[in-house]
Amino acid sequence: MRQPGTCRKAAGSGPLPRWGTRILMATMVILASLIDTNLAAASEATAGLPPIPDFPLTQIFTFLFLMLGPFKIIGPFSAITKGADAGVARQIAVQATLFASAALLVAALLGESILNSYHIPLPVLALSAGIILFLVALQNILQQFTQHTSTGEAAPDVQPTPVMMAMTPLAFPTIVTPYGIAALVVFLALAPSLDRQLLIGAIVAVIMLLNLIVMLTARNSLPALSLLLPILGAVLGIVQVALGLQIINNSLRALGIL
Repeated sequence: MRQPGTCRKAAGSGPLPRWGTRILMATMVILASLIDTNLAAASEATAGLPPIPDFPLTQIFTFLFLMLGPFKIIGPFSAITKGADAGVARQIAVQATLFASAALLVAALLGESILNSYHIPLPVLALSAGIILFLVALQNILQQFTQHTSTGEAAPDVQPTPVMMAMTPLAFPTIVTPYGIAALVVFLALAPSLDRQLLIGAIVAVIMLLNLIVMLTARNSLPALSLLLPILGAVLGIVQVALGLQIINNSLRALGIL
């Protein structure tokens, strides 16, 4: 059996062009200036304003599916398991899913308790979620216009074990992304009840199951998935940009800034 290959840098992970970075920075500066100017007065009036509407479960699924789902897994997983037999590939897929699920559970428990300890108003949390979702979606769309060049990196002298490859780079940071954790924590903090939080947890479990299915079937369905998932991701990415802007707009109105 040949040793599994090392994961090369996936296309689409390169830096944004200068104009793309400027757009992201300008957006953050404008939003920050609005918040700094009006947040003190707005926080006092938040109690008398209409509450932030709950995120529909379809929107939560779309956001988390884009941030934690299988769109970005196929390339790295195929590179990691290149030359490995089916048993090793299956072992890496299962272990990566378990590692990612455990990390999300720990992050959700710790993150929500930390946010609750700071007593952050719900409109501010919703605004944070909107900014994260908007910037991540915009970055993914802008990356489609970036020219990527493959770098021929030399293989390391010591081949990593399947467990090591399942943990990094597959589980972290390919499946569990920093912005995915941030969005999950904010969604849980905004959930009005325990039942709602359990539904969000079920959505994450379904996404992790989809990731596992995609990895287990990657060898047989790689051509179709390589064509279908990028197209679907581009369409949903545009939807995510619009929904992120809508969340920002609703949050600013609830804070009395707009």
